[in-house]
Amino acid sequence: MEEKLTYASAGVNIENSNEAVDRIKKQVKRTYNKNVLGGLGSFGGLFELGIGYKEPVLVSGTDGVGTKLKVAFLCDKHNTVGIDLVAMCVNDIICQGAKPLFFLDYIATGTVSPENIEDIVSGIADGCVQAGTPLLGGETAEMPDFYKLEEYDLAGFTVGIVEKKKLITGDNINEGDILVGLPSNGIHSNGYSLVRKVFFDKLKMDVNDYVKEFDLTLGEELLKPTKIYVNDFLKISDKLEIKGMVHVTGGGFYENIPRVLPDGLSVEIEKDSWEIPNIFKYIEEKGNIETKEMFTTFNMGIGLILVIKENDFDIVKNELKDVKKIGKVVKGNFGVKLWE
Repeated sequence: MEEKLTYASAGVNIENSNEAVDRIKKQVKRTYNKNVLGGLGSFGGLFELGIGYKEPVLVSGTDGVGTKLKVAFLCDKHNTVGIDLVAMCVNDIICQGAKPLFFLDYIATGTVSPENIEDIVSGIADGCVQAGTPLLGGETAEMPDFYKLEEYDLAGFTVGIVEKKKLITGDNINEGDILVGLPSNGIHSNGYSLVRKVFFDKLKMDVNDYVKEFDLTLGEELLKPTKIYVNDFLKISDKLEIKGMVHVTGGGFYENIPRVLPDGLSVEIEKDSWEIPNIFKYIEEKGNIETKEMFTTFNMGIGLILVIKENDFDIVKNELKDVKKIGKVVKGNFGVKLWE
């Protein structure tokens, strides 16, 4: 008698998916606030916008974690990449002045491991708590034959809100304004294809190798989660005019800073105005990588950049403490110039 085909025999285990949902319920609920209506399991997430804005503008963003996930697979550690996912999205929308309202996730995997899904979502929930935004909804897709078993990919989506007159556009940036850098937490979530090339292909290192320059194993260093800057932004957003803001992600300094500059203006960066973390020095030296390539690929220890009036620096310094003047706005169309 011919065997009857089922969804399970095709590689999709509904029971595992149901178990995963049960495991993540408590993680999701701890991110909720009073604006969330309903609960987990509806076809759509409900969010009550409320009042308080005269001309509200919604700002949306989406991103992923990239090949940093390959490091998570090697380490079999899945409870931090969710923080990266949230960070990559919310850090983008604050650059236009928006306060995040809610977050959604998408997890695609070869086979659902309830334990791994719980770890991933716990990290996403941690990131949402840090950003003050509820995890309003999400999707877990089991896709056998498309992804390797136990491997997965992540995508995140966020929506924020800002008063129209407080949108940060870069239009008011002038010659003489300064760039203020907020420290990163390491590599964050960009450049991992090059990172893996250096450490795993060229140096033949293992994620469990202890590296004295980091005082951590390689895996621990590479899995440091992306810093979330929402609270830093909210501390200063009403205290001064932020003329421009840059989330230093893929493309580093050379690609991201010019995105906020008006025509005819460029920036000069004082490379020695902050201490570049050891991870970047190690990659540059061991990988035999040129300095310009490093600043084109990585954040080099500066995860977020503010463009403000020079007279406002003390306000930022008093509120955020660990910030540095890293450059200034000048006339020209050369984009970004590094000074020793």
